[in-house]
Amino acid sequence: MQHVERVVVLALDGVYPFELGMPSRIFGAAEGRYEVVTCTVDGGPVRTDADFSIVVDHGPEALGAADTVVIAAVTPDRVTGALSEEVAAALAFIRPGTRVVSICTGAFVLAAAGLLDGRRATTHWHVSDLFRRMFPRVELDPDVLFVDDGEILTSAGAASGIDICLHIVRRDHGSELANRVARRCVVPPLREGGQAQYIEQPVPEPSTASTAATRDWALTRLGDPLALTDLAAHAGMSLRTFARRFNDEVGMSPGRWIVQQRVARARHLLEASDLSVDRIAGEVGFATGASLRQHLQATIGVSPQTYRRTFQTAR
Repeated sequence: MQHVERVVVLALDGVYPFELGMPSRIFGAAEGRYEVVTCTVDGGPVRTDADFSIVVDHGPEALGAADTVVIAAVTPDRVTGALSEEVAAALAFIRPGTRVVSICTGAFVLAAAGLLDGRRATTHWHVSDLFRRMFPRVELDPDVLFVDDGEILTSAGAASGIDICLHIVRRDHGSELANRVARRCVVPPLREGGQAQYIEQPVPEPSTASTAATRDWALTRLGDPLALTDLAAHAGMSLRTFARRFNDEVGMSPGRWIVQQRVARARHLLEASDLSVDRIAGEVGFATGASLRQHLQATIGVSPQTYRRTFQTAR
């Protein structure tokens, strides 16, 4: 009989309804693999950042039966460097070994509970400076959409909660199910880049050319050598202009983006095919299997063989 993962979402006072509903929407589309329930610290209603409150059916004891706990985002004015007695008592229900996830400012709750000390984590870029001042023992990375640190996962602002929920589905059950969930929810299964592309920047002039067409072109040629000169030539820009515009639009350099796309394609082939590691390396544009191993290890911390065993078993 298939195990159904129990996901418990904790709604705190000042919660954002959008972020609060993400786990139910994404995990609820995963073909019965998850059960999602929502709780509060006392079982009572909580105020949202909108013009309504929410009423839930569960109190903090629901956290004790969770396989995964999700801390939904709250308004920045409610983040603090310490837990209230009620929140601390609620978190005490969480069993050791439970996977704990934060969306956006929910990372402040995990940090205040000491769960992020010495760990890499992220939160919304807009409050990253405040987070660093409050929690200097946390290795904050404000440039990424989410961080998977094993049992503890943190995500950036707002819609990155969708990214981390899809990532969890992918980690638990493979990319085929995650892709189906993404299609049902009409969202991309894997977004490009990090938070840098969403930080406030001057709006470009209407006549400013985009690198989007060149990115699409490159994705169909990952197995070929793709030098910066090739990309700039396709976009009809100078090297300097292309590199600057690419970084503004994507939040990373062209070279780093190409490596990211090659790793993503390699991960798909490791999951969905029986091709050898060397063959996959050639298919995605890495010179050797050793190069693929190096990049996969740097990206997700495992070897191709370990990754394949994990996700082909899930599939």
